[in-house]
Amino acid sequence: MLDLLADGIANARILLLVNYRPEYRHEWTNKSYYTQLRLDALGRESAGEMLSTLLGDGVELEPLKRMVIERTEGNPFFIEEMVRALFDDGALVRNGTVKVVRSLSQMRLPPTVQGILASRIDRLSAEQKELLQMLAVMGRESPMDLIRQVSSTEEAQLERTLAGLQAGEFIYEQPATGDIEYTFKHALTQEVAYNSLLIERRKVLHERAAVAMESLYAERLDDHLGDLAHHYGRSDNLAKAEEYLGRAGQQAMQRSAYADAISSLSAAIDLLQKLPDSPERIQRELLLQLALGSALITIKGWAALEVERALTRARELCERLNDPPELLPVLFLQFSMYFLRDALRTAYALAEQLLRQAQSAHDPAPVMYANIALGDSSFQMGKLLLAREYLEKATEIYDADRHRTLIFRFGVDAGVNSLCYLALTPWHLGYADQALKRANEALTLARELSQPQSLAFATGFVGTLRQSRREARAAQETADILIALSAEHGFILWLAGATIRRGWAMVEQGRREDGMAQIEEGLAAYRATGTGLGRPSNPSVLAEACMKAGRLDDGLSALKQALIIADENEDRNTEPELHRLKGELLLKRQAERSGAEQTSPQGASGRDESNAAEAQRCFERAIEIARKQSGKSLELRATISLARLFDKQGKREEARAMLAEIYGWFTEGFDTADLKDAKALLEELSV
Repeated sequence: MLDLLADGIANARILLLVNYRPEYRHEWTNKSYYTQLRLDALGRESAGEMLSTLLGDGVELEPLKRMVIERTEGNPFFIEEMVRALFDDGALVRNGTVKVVRSLSQMRLPPTVQGILASRIDRLSAEQKELLQMLAVMGRESPMDLIRQVSSTEEAQLERTLAGLQAGEFIYEQPATGDIEYTFKHALTQEVAYNSLLIERRKVLHERAAVAMESLYAERLDDHLGDLAHHYGRSDNLAKAEEYLGRAGQQAMQRSAYADAISSLSAAIDLLQKLPDSPERIQRELLLQLALGSALITIKGWAALEVERALTRARELCERLNDPPELLPVLFLQFSMYFLRDALRTAYALAEQLLRQAQSAHDPAPVMYANIALGDSSFQMGKLLLAREYLEKATEIYDADRHRTLIFRFGVDAGVNSLCYLALTPWHLGYADQALKRANEALTLARELSQPQSLAFATGFVGTLRQSRREARAAQETADILIALSAEHGFILWLAGATIRRGWAMVEQGRREDGMAQIEEGLAAYRATGTGLGRPSNPSVLAEACMKAGRLDDGLSALKQALIIADENEDRNTEPELHRLKGELLLKRQAERSGAEQTSPQGASGRDESNAAEAQRCFERAIEIARKQSGKSLELRATISLARLFDKQGKREEARAMLAEIYGWFTEGFDTADLKDAKALLEELSV
């Protein structure tokens, strides 16, 4: 998660300060926005000042100070622990001032701080050592009420032993809510005390701590799931460990702590494999695999092999249980996986299977998700009227209070999903105002739910709609919001898409070089996720930017590949725009070449006619596809392009007639850039 956060703040106004030990490995060194500040050990002078504070300034202490500095190499914690070890061993005594009572050659000190700590712990009384080890098992911090439950020591003796450990500065007392708690002075102290225990003894103490927590916190176990999973996981009680790991994973999902969820759920699944096979065990694993798949999707993206493994295993478990209710969410997640991979035929077939299965479930929720699946895939395949029908059905069924808990099974709230696609579908159908209304409804709902994945989903779709309406400033503002949200939660797919959109907005506002760099960065990040959906539409963004940046051959190359992908995968909702942009790029390349070849006008004229004819075919093909899809917005754009070409060719009346016909169809959205352009061109053609 930390690596994802570090990768996502390149363009955000965020200072991320991280401290780590030298053995930690990261991939930040090559990033221009990363600076390393090394915290070195104390120099000889500073170490000497520290020792003077601890021991005093007596001349007879100087040889000892030099030895301590050499042995510890200036590590402050090591210095402090070595001094305490010398006092514990009797080599140093304090009687007003510190005296050395043993020669340096007689002092036998371990060469590491761990060794020093181990020797100090070994010199404790049996009661103190046993209690310190118990505290090490309980954790870095231990509340007094829990210590009483775990310990079998009488109260007065327990308090004396704790006081002795405090006096030796192994632990500190600090206030806690309604009680006091004891904390280790340093993590290394806890580590050494923990490692000094025999493995079997550790297991016993871990289970004792867990049982005590269940008793003490019976009314609020959900506040302690992580600790209970930790303790039972290190005991021999595998069933309890699996139970609490699963509950901790589900809780982490609800809190959008997806990396923690993956860790807990994976550990629970591993433990289940050690338990006897039974229908109950299969059911438990099915629920865990389903939750794990949802968490993996959020962090790693739909194309990750881990996602496919989790969902495939969940499908196998459903078959072993003779199609339990969990089959429906498994089918929906499998649909989503193929949908995001742009395998739309497979996705649509799964959506149809999901609807058949849902209709016999006597529950509206599965029917709602089936309609969402059919609506989303129909939209992507260019079946716009059918998509609107399915999505409106899903919206009618949706009830926020009843269905919000399903977010954690399906990843994104059903209402947010259907409203987002109901925003893009009307825009394609020619209803720009309705589209914006639906987009704002989706964003409002996502904010009310306070669920990051749904909020990212809604924000991303609002940004796409703003881009479709050619509102560059609003699109950039939305992209910036989504970039920050994605960086915070590790949403790599949304981060990539937002970066692409931000680049487009920058190009539109005249920052062409910076914008192109952003688009290319976003496209590379998008490809790295393995996501297939968007492969035809993302190149159209690149091609449009290339046209404005003068990189015409690059734009044409991107469109050629996008058209192949659109045809192979039935991903057709942006197909009219791909053909239109190809025509525009051909005309611009013709204009540039004509300007460069004025010395040989006859040859240039032949090429001009050829390019113009091909561009006309592109515009006409775009109009034809848009009409088949009932996609009035993209039909309007292609008609504007064709009308401009006809005007240059002297076909002004034909241009005016075709543009007037499509413009006259629209009943809303007259403040959008496309309709403003159409109106201006109509007025020009009417002169």
